[in-house]
Amino acid sequence: MLLTKLEHAVAELRLRGQSVAVALSGGVDSVSLLVALQGLAHRLELEVCALHVNHELRGEESETDESFVRELAGALGVPLAVRSIDPKGLRQEQSGRQRMTLQEAARKLRYCALLEMGEELGVQYIATAHHLDDQAETILLRILRGTGPDGLCGIPEIGHAGRVVRPLLKVSRSEILDFARKNKLSWRDDSSNKNPAYRRNALRSLWMPRLAEEFNPRLIHALAQLAKAQRRDSDWIQQQVEAEAVKRFRNFPDGLEVQRDGWSELPDALVLRLARMAFEEMGQGREATAKHLERVMVFWRQGSNGTRIELPGKLQLQCERERFWLIAPGASSGSVVS
Repeated sequence: MLLTKLEHAVAELRLRGQSVAVALSGGVDSVSLLVALQGLAHRLELEVCALHVNHELRGEESETDESFVRELAGALGVPLAVRSIDPKGLRQEQSGRQRMTLQEAARKLRYCALLEMGEELGVQYIATAHHLDDQAETILLRILRGTGPDGLCGIPEIGHAGRVVRPLLKVSRSEILDFARKNKLSWRDDSSNKNPAYRRNALRSLWMPRLAEEFNPRLIHALAQLAKAQRRDSDWIQQQVEAEAVKRFRNFPDGLEVQRDGWSELPDALVLRLARMAFEEMGQGREATAKHLERVMVFWRQGSNGTRIELPGKLQLQCERERFWLIAPGASSGSVVS
């Protein structure tokens, strides 16, 4: 089943005849992906290699993972690149609301390392082993924490400007385990995946099975279908947002110029998405809460000449005669609107 679904994914993602590097952690998911892709390589004209990122967070266990990956790649005859990263160091460089969690820092550095190694090896795509259960867990976690419509899109099949692909998103973890056992594969178990302090682990081991038993035995499929449907809608909506942004935004070295007229004519949903885009253009997308977006929307519709509002990241949104300015610290004028 895994091989059939993987072959379909290779076709859908247009990977046939391409070079693909598997992000190989040493866990059962990535080991199965590497072995399966290598098995399909000749028929699908794939060039397969592997990339391993050592997070150096679990001491000797991390070093053993790296040794295992090196031995596996050698046994399969697959080229391998390895790089170490320092998530703790990245966190120490940050402070306040900008400070990432350890998991966020590890994820950011991991993808940077994968993309850099892929570039050095000249591969066209990097494949990660995210699967159907990962998708379902991501959606449910976001719902429980609180999310907007875009959060329901889940994990995309293609990311990072088309460089990263996830060909196992339609394959369940049980199908991966079946493949691994039937092929008598060896893998490494990450001890941190059993730590109940991480909410995803608690959700995976305790709550997902209970929800499936009590409400829907096809829970992971239902949640994955929700993500698929929402992604279709979000992709269409994003096209409308980008088209409107072209008409209303202009980037300058000192900030973002925003057209002043016509905001009351747009639906709230579109204005709020444009407000988020404005924050992202200024590098403060992470800081923008729903409350901040609402303030920007009201100001775009009601702001008067010479007034301004202060926003996260020390940004200021100023109203001038014919335009708004979203600027970084430095230039400001007018009275603050609270």
